[in-house]
Amino acid sequence: MEYKEEDFLMLSGLQHFIFCRRQWALIHIEQQWADNVRTIDGELFHKNAHNDGSTEKRGNLVITRGLRIKSASLGIAGVCDVVEFHKSENGIRLFSYDGLWQPYPVEYKKGQPKSDHADEAQLCAQAMCLEEMLVCSIPNGSLFYGETRRRTEVIFTESLRNEVKSMLREMHELWSRGYTPKVKPRKGCSACSLKEICLPKLNKVGSVSDYIEKSLMEE
Repeated sequence: MEYKEEDFLMLSGLQHFIFCRRQWALIHIEQQWADNVRTIDGELFHKNAHNDGSTEKRGNLVITRGLRIKSASLGIAGVCDVVEFHKSENGIRLFSYDGLWQPYPVEYKKGQPKSDHADEAQLCAQAMCLEEMLVCSIPNGSLFYGETRRRTEVIFTESLRNEVKSMLREMHELWSRGYTPKVKPRKGCSACSLKEICLPKLNKVGSVSDYIEKSLMEE
């Protein structure tokens, strides 16, 4: 199956979807958004990494920033922070450069490694887009975290690839239905930039007696 371009979802939405399906729907389906300190800092950090369209060569390494990518089979489009092309016998040909070059995506994150697989899934989705566009195989890539100032290598296993495909199918299903799922409030809600819009506490269904008692106290 291939998606039409008008049905492509934002690749970066995987981050929101893994963190909270409701958050993703509020942003991408209902078009609601609110900045907090974390999101603003993250945007500034990524602007420095992107520098759209710039390419430089350092010996056996070609570095491209802000490369736009897409996949019709996954139905997504986005931008890679950095794609490195390492000179390799197993690589692909690049216009204006002699030899063969192996693509290696690098995603920049402001903070530190997360407990979930959101960052790894996003990077894997980038690699899957590049594979489709460049007709090649990309076994791994890296996440660079601003707090640790180190790279963490990610292996694009079959399990991770299947997880990405499964989540994207679910995202497309919700998108086509225009449905915003409800979720149970949890600890992570306090750090969400949409907490005032989402009002997760309203998702709790109280008892009739609680409602009556509250109404009497307000009179």
